[in-house]
Amino acid sequence: MASDPDEERPRTGAGSSPEGSPAGPRTGPPLVKAALAFYGALFGIALLWAALGGFDLRYASPEAAARGPAPLRDALAGALAAGVVILASGEFTRRTRMGDALARALASVLGPLRHSECWLLAVVSGIAEESLFRGALQPRVGLVLASLLFGLAHFAPRRDLLPWTVFSVAAGFLLGALFERTGNLIAPVVAHTLINGINLRLLAVRYAGAVD
Repeated sequence: MASDPDEERPRTGAGSSPEGSPAGPRTGPPLVKAALAFYGALFGIALLWAALGGFDLRYASPEAAARGPAPLRDALAGALAAGVVILASGEFTRRTRMGDALARALASVLGPLRHSECWLLAVVSGIAEESLFRGALQPRVGLVLASLLFGLAHFAPRRDLLPWTVFSVAAGFLLGALFERTGNLIAPVVAHTLINGINLRLLAVRYAGAVD
């Protein structure tokens, strides 16, 4: 059973877990290496799909490609969307048992990632997943199906991780809307990277005992 989110969480420090017991071996490096290989494969699939299909996965349509991006505007739109999601997910974690249980479950899988590892994973996942699900897939199957498939790709057969799948579907719709609205991948990549980078770091520090 998840603990009451209003209770004070145990202090953590170097060499200790969030529960106050000695921490096990760091899982960061193997996890990061596996993630880099996985996201590299996703990005390769997106590039191959675009090459075989004769389209530019950076843009939502030929018209958007002809119009070109507005980099500053699109990046700011992505950052604003990320801020809303990060604040909402933080409130969900702090105020609900389900959110607290989800955070603890994700932290147990990820382990105490270092700051650089959090942002490396955020950047590669943001680029690879947006290239595949938004750049390559969404123009072919539409916003709804692409968002549902994005959520399915984040499914884990554990009850405490089911809210992550639901969150991923909602995030898919948001990222897909950014892609359609701006016509290019800048906004969704920026949003995806910031959401992952900041939330991964918060999980690592608050729940997995990361100290760097």
